[in-house]
Amino acid sequence: PEGMRAVLTAGRSLVKRMEQVDRLVAPVAVCSAPTLHNDATKMKLSVHNISEKVLAARYAVRGEVVARAGALKKKLQEGGHGLPFDRVIHCNIGNPQEVGQQPITFFRQVISLVEYPALLDRPEVTSIFPRDAIEHARHLLSFVTTTGAYSESQGVLGVRKAVAQFIAARDGVPATEDNIFLTDGASPGIKSFLQLLLRNEDDAVMIPIPQYPLYSASISLLGGSQAGYYLDEENGWALTPEELERSFREATVGGQNIRALVVINPGNPTGQVFTEDNIRQICEFAARRHIMIMADEVYQENIYYDNKPFVSFKKVVSDMLPKYPWLSLVSFHSTSKGFIGECGKRGGYMELVNICPSVQQEILKLQSVNLCSNVVGQMMVELMVNPPKPGDPSYELYNKEKTDILVSLKRRSQMLAKAFNDLPGVSCQVPEGAMYAFPQVSIPRKAEVEAQRIGKTPDELYVLEMLDATGIVVVPGSGFRQKDGTHHFRTTFLPSEDQIDSVVDRLSKFHVAFLEKYK
Repeated sequence: PEGMRAVLTAGRSLVKRMEQVDRLVAPVAVCSAPTLHNDATKMKLSVHNISEKVLAARYAVRGEVVARAGALKKKLQEGGHGLPFDRVIHCNIGNPQEVGQQPITFFRQVISLVEYPALLDRPEVTSIFPRDAIEHARHLLSFVTTTGAYSESQGVLGVRKAVAQFIAARDGVPATEDNIFLTDGASPGIKSFLQLLLRNEDDAVMIPIPQYPLYSASISLLGGSQAGYYLDEENGWALTPEELERSFREATVGGQNIRALVVINPGNPTGQVFTEDNIRQICEFAARRHIMIMADEVYQENIYYDNKPFVSFKKVVSDMLPKYPWLSLVSFHSTSKGFIGECGKRGGYMELVNICPSVQQEILKLQSVNLCSNVVGQMMVELMVNPPKPGDPSYELYNKEKTDILVSLKRRSQMLAKAFNDLPGVSCQVPEGAMYAFPQVSIPRKAEVEAQRIGKTPDELYVLEMLDATGIVVVPGSGFRQKDGTHHFRTTFLPSEDQIDSVVDRLSKFHVAFLEKYK
């Protein structure tokens, strides 16, 4: 077709330009010696004597590719930079406001008043802020005297009560503030729970493959082990009980003691959404094997198809407790994702379900070591779970902003998946939820040889050359783990709609050029 011929022609013209970029930007190196004038051999601290667990940990989302992107950004600021693009676009991380998503107006209005409560006493406040924002700020300030003081280690009581009410309304089952712990986003809660579980290298946690690198990195840092179970790419990244059993058997035969099962729903990086029946199968497996469930549900608002609604693990576990009274769950949520995208505010929570009270006290002790999560983040959690209601002055604008963001994300996900599936040697499952696509790429043999020569995986070579040719930052699939013999990369579909066409065009031209270069 004419369109593909045009892409092929443009792609070929990129080949020589791709080969020139390495001469324009110095490679990013890992520095094993200080940049001061000291003799490195006399330094007390070096990469040769720090923790082996730290050295072993990998977090691909902010790894070498991002460091390379930083060098390119600096180059772009120089006149006559000679790069084949004029900006770097970060598609490597779910950071919506970094790529143009606007914050929810009501949330920022309330936070402004909470952060500077003297505004509430100014006569002009009612002409600047809507009545319900003023009332909501006063409500939050009834919980705390100031956001500049520590809160209770478990989190502000009034916020925890609001979270419990949100969960009860969502699931139709009771929830209590005593089981809610407020955290700096979901990640610290996940890491603290893993810290509680992992006693030595024989203790293992079942994690999906592909998985979010927070899990593998944290498990390595804590000295535990991973037991991977594979999601079925050909069937929409489905998870079957049979695969869970296979993973469990192999791990236990190998001497591992399985402590927990991690599930990410909607999926990261895969974008699948589990049905209620599938969740019930997963819970049945955990109950039979007497292992607890860690449910990462931070994308629960990012649902794009009515036939695949979000169902919480809390709802299903609650239904099953009469039959399996030993089944335990901890679930996680965050203000960073969904339609809110307040990553920098670092707000989140975890809910404990059917956890022994004495263990819960140990979790509180871990929270106490860090004093408390940041109080502004806690206020943002309250806003997430207690937004404007129909009839409130701010509801119409709030609902429009929420709907516009989610509808646009769905359009962008479909556009990106279609573009990938139209490219030779690329296949991509259409995301049902979350913020990511995880396309599989057939890497030419010549490129695999080149990757081995320079000490990279084939997908690392692919995404580094993509960055150099297009300025688009994505993450190699090997950072998430993947089935042997396959190559992927993860990209967000967060760039705004006025940018997504450019992203698709650049990616398409690069891919054709890459195939041409290594044919």
